[in-house]
Amino acid sequence: MEASATATIVKALTRAIVDHRLHSGTKLVEQTLANHFGVSRTLVRQALFQLSQKRLVTLEPSRGAFVASPSADEARQVFVVRRMLEVELTRAFVSQATPAHIDTLRQHVEQEQAAVARGDVAGRTELLGDFHVVMAELLGNAVLAEVLRDLLARCAIAILMYQSSSAAHDSVAEHAQLVECFATGDVTQAVELMRAHLDHVEAGLHLDQPMPTHDLKSALALV
Repeated sequence: MEASATATIVKALTRAIVDHRLHSGTKLVEQTLANHFGVSRTLVRQALFQLSQKRLVTLEPSRGAFVASPSADEARQVFVVRRMLEVELTRAFVSQATPAHIDTLRQHVEQEQAAVARGDVAGRTELLGDFHVVMAELLGNAVLAEVLRDLLARCAIAILMYQSSSAAHDSVAEHAQLVECFATGDVTQAVELMRAHLDHVEAGLHLDQPMPTHDLKSALALV
């Protein structure tokens, strides 16, 4: 029961960040969260600790918990790591991909396109990140999928803070192009496209642009 309540808080706060309802630097007041979810502050602390392990929240002694505020340098470092991992993931995927794998990615891109078309910011953000995780899952590499999931969660805050409004549309188009390249089995071209895709995502971020902070009660009003 306690684990379920903690998971609910973790999911709700993560969603609020992805939905742009909680921005970096927002203070996460334990009592406010406890009242909102109808749980003890102990369970709230457990949830905040789990979020801190995912680098979505920072815990500061004597000050409390805050939505993480990655620096521009940290955001750039995340993309350096993504290139290291995802270029090799691309090589492995193209070498091992089956027609069923390609179909799965095509269906995923269709979901991305639908989310963009209906203006679903939260849905499209989640799907765009999941595209890369799905590649690892299709290869049966659960460890890589988990590493990517955690890395993308960390990267998601930077993207939510800095990404321009048109960048998501570009990412969907590039994912579609990647899938069709994967289907040809051209490893060299696929790697070049993946590098270019990650370069474009990073280049589309305004890494020195400050973002506003939203009130915690308002951010959780729809949860």
